[in-house]
Amino acid sequence: MSSRHEHPWWRDAVIYQVYPRSFADGNGDGLGDLTGLRERLPYLRDLGVDAVWLSPWYVSPMADAGYDVADYRDIDPVFGTLAEAERFITEAHQHHLRVIVDVVPNHCSDRHPAFQAALAAGPGSPERELFWFRPGRGEHGELPPTDWGSHFGGPAWTRVPDGEWYLHMFAPEQPDWNWDNPAVPEDFQTTLRFWLDRGVDGFRIDVADHLVKDAALPDVATLGPDVIRPWRDQEGVHEIYREWRKIADSYPQRGVFVGELWDDDPDRFTRYLRPDELHTGFNFPFLSCPWDAAAFRDVIDTTLATHAMVGAPATWVLSNHDVVRHVTRYGRAHTAHSFDDAKHFEASDLSLGTRRARAAALLTLALPGSAYVYQGEELGLPEVEDIPDELLQDPRWPRSGFTDRGRDGCRVPLPWSGDTKPYGFSPDRAAADPWLPQPASWARLSAAAQTGDRRSMLELYRRALHLRRTEPDLGDGPMRWLPAPDGVLLFQRGDGFACLVNLSDTPAELPPYEYLLLTSDPLEDLKVAPNSAVWMRVA
Repeated sequence: MSSRHEHPWWRDAVIYQVYPRSFADGNGDGLGDLTGLRERLPYLRDLGVDAVWLSPWYVSPMADAGYDVADYRDIDPVFGTLAEAERFITEAHQHHLRVIVDVVPNHCSDRHPAFQAALAAGPGSPERELFWFRPGRGEHGELPPTDWGSHFGGPAWTRVPDGEWYLHMFAPEQPDWNWDNPAVPEDFQTTLRFWLDRGVDGFRIDVADHLVKDAALPDVATLGPDVIRPWRDQEGVHEIYREWRKIADSYPQRGVFVGELWDDDPDRFTRYLRPDELHTGFNFPFLSCPWDAAAFRDVIDTTLATHAMVGAPATWVLSNHDVVRHVTRYGRAHTAHSFDDAKHFEASDLSLGTRRARAAALLTLALPGSAYVYQGEELGLPEVEDIPDELLQDPRWPRSGFTDRGRDGCRVPLPWSGDTKPYGFSPDRAAADPWLPQPASWARLSAAAQTGDRRSMLELYRRALHLRRTEPDLGDGPMRWLPAPDGVLLFQRGDGFACLVNLSDTPAELPPYEYLLLTSDPLEDLKVAPNSAVWMRVA
């Protein structure tokens, strides 16, 4: 019997990430919305995924594409209404798709009523205690309270007219909550219950390790290089998630949590995945791994050993809304993920990158645990690197002094059908162009163009996801490596499934097998071509 019948659904689910602004536009204003998403639910069902994760859909001024939340318990009119969100949850469940929504607990919008009240109340007020307001340094308080820098560039402090400064680890429009104030965790617990009451099946937690700060606010310059930064991974964060887990476990659907945890220390990472905290955390070392067999094997081994310490399932992810799409990344000379990619574009061989991305899909979906598919990944979309400067919207662009082009290139609206823009993203005779421009080359990458073409990326994903559901050895469970030459990964799942990935420059011999299940590209003289992968049944 398949392990998926013996464990909770989230241990081996394939979860599809929807970036709502760019998925499907139902009303013709150039922005994706709930109308478009609901219309495309059959596509997601037929693709073969188990759940849908939505990036923020909350009320927001959109200074950071919705990650600046002004109301955590309502839907931004750009996307639709709360009633429509409730219908979406119901309809997704009717299609046997679970729903995971983003929660952004580190920071809110500067338009959030609580922050506006804090600005109005002035220094020393209870309202300001919900955030990190501090007097400045220098003779007249003209210097920031600390030397901390924003992740988006520039200082992490902004001064208000009365002279105090407030902390924002991201954009100035995103003030950080003060989780030391009991009113903050109480309010977020109310938010969790609000969405669990409406049937959501879980939450993805944005920058999950940032919530608690070192109250002493030490300067980074005073700390050694190995000291944990004072804005992340503080001890108090674990008690927050223990309380959240109690709430989620009290609901019939037993809501799940996945944390965004950019932490390459296995011991610190696994502390978040203890049985009374988060269920899973994103595996960014795998996403960041270069196209190299030894590097992948090391990451896979470390991942599985790390998660085994706390009995948590591993997660596998190749792309998301914050990183350069892996089709482009794998076509470069330097194939590892780096946030500097958006500053110094390197030429990419998209044919090579696509071939490697096909192989990576089979590798990812054959590994034990759960997997994430970022929208458009199943279409083989590359990064869009020629968006005109004046159309860029990511706050990293201006905050970096116009040196970091940001993440817009992986957020371009999807192509669904047709030979001309907007490729079915918006309805015919739409009132507006898509919010980011689509390349002319995307006509051949649309869902309609790829449907029925067995050589296409979309049909590869459909076949792989179908096999993942029907093959008893896939999903959660053990794996073991089999002998393989340098540059080749070969492993077995269960009693009879094997996956071979050839990351070398020469064809690889197939091991003894009963029959082939799926190949990312045709065999060459009964050998696995370079940058290709094979699923097979073995004796």
